[in-house]
Amino acid sequence: MLTKEEIKMKIAQGEGLHVEFKTASEALPRNVFETICAFLNRKGGYIFLGVKDNGKLEGIGEKFIPEILKTLANGINNAQILMPTAFVETEVFDIGGKKIICIYIPESSQAHSHKGFYYDRREEGDYKLTTHHLIAGLYLRKQDVYSENRIFPQLKITDFVAADFDYVRNVVSIFDKKHSWVNMNNEDILRSAKMYLQDEQTGKSGYTLAAALVFGKPETIAKVCPQYRTDALCRKENLLRYDDRDIVDCNLLNAYERLMAFVRKHTPDRFYLEGDVRLSIRDVIFREMIMNMLIHREFYSYFRATLTIYKDTVVTENGNIPYIIGRITPENLKPHTKNPTIFAFFKQLHWVEDLGSGVRNMYKYCPIYVKGAVPVMEENDIFKQIVLYEKEKPSVKQGSTNTEKVLALLLENPKITAKEMVETTKISLRTIRRILDNLVNQDIIERQGSRKDGIWVIKDKNNLAL
Repeated sequence: MLTKEEIKMKIAQGEGLHVEFKTASEALPRNVFETICAFLNRKGGYIFLGVKDNGKLEGIGEKFIPEILKTLANGINNAQILMPTAFVETEVFDIGGKKIICIYIPESSQAHSHKGFYYDRREEGDYKLTTHHLIAGLYLRKQDVYSENRIFPQLKITDFVAADFDYVRNVVSIFDKKHSWVNMNNEDILRSAKMYLQDEQTGKSGYTLAAALVFGKPETIAKVCPQYRTDALCRKENLLRYDDRDIVDCNLLNAYERLMAFVRKHTPDRFYLEGDVRLSIRDVIFREMIMNMLIHREFYSYFRATLTIYKDTVVTENGNIPYIIGRITPENLKPHTKNPTIFAFFKQLHWVEDLGSGVRNMYKYCPIYVKGAVPVMEENDIFKQIVLYEKEKPSVKQGSTNTEKVLALLLENPKITAKEMVETTKISLRTIRRILDNLVNQDIIERQGSRKDGIWVIKDKNNLAL
């Protein structure tokens, strides 16, 4: 449990992914079990009873505390309220003369429901999982094993693309003519790469999902992982549909080449010398971006992976089982591979380097590719990457009327919320959020401070013609 000073610090930092405030002057709030369920299903957290949403201490009447603790304990151990039941820690603290209750909820290895509904946690708070896909994703996140190791005893060597094994032998021989794969047959390469395993529970052996994804024919992949594919879209002119499209449903070896070809077709390369060697800085950046999307994604997620090229940015999104939540930077980087077998395979081909090197390379080369640009990599249930490839001067006149309205409101009140903009402009919340995201991506505005108490800052007001 936390110390009194640690509690003061957490309250001062405000609510977030792991912290929730609830008023409870006389009784336990009804929605406390929704938050407990959400914390159990995510990464755990702390609930502080007796604290208002803004962090102000309200306190709890001392005579009500025993009944609140009793109600909480009964609910936690009641399968009709929380299923399966769970263990939490509680402690009463006196902070500045006011009594509060600290509830610590550890992350659970199981998926929990409250009164038949599943809840998850985000920075904005608790949210109910309303679709089968979201609930399936929760259970998938709780699995103890990597999905890449799932065994398919029915797969045979004929389910793989034979020519791809020859390609792999050629690639590894470029770096090491004595590499063991050079003289192995196809089956032995898969066994060496740990893509042929035995299920310890059933005793059955077979090729794994990783084998199908790396070497499989399209029809093979469709059988074992029907949701797998990547949509490559170019939306420079037609934002509602696309200017160009490639549906990439081939195995990962060929998907990498297809996606790189799509990026080369629609983005510029720039002359760059590293020492006295000419380097395709575009290829370096987008190799890392594409390999991140292909290797570190959750292949059983129902979220379809996309690579979208806009007028000045390239954006990738893919299903993900997050290791941390939030933006990834070289400072907070905690290298962690989501699919270690697939990662180790591509490391043999020298398509990826050591864990973490990709993030550092993108932060190194993106500001060179477009002066001052910083890549965006956001870790959540959806892993998102944004790379700027063209720098345009901010110009509101070229934007839509809705964009002008949003910028005008930000100039007038930097603390305004998206919901307040909806009330003022009658523009939908979804559109408001899309406009804000676009303005951030275009480097016109930035968010400073927390989601709850921060402000919007317009970077170059002189270039805005409102």
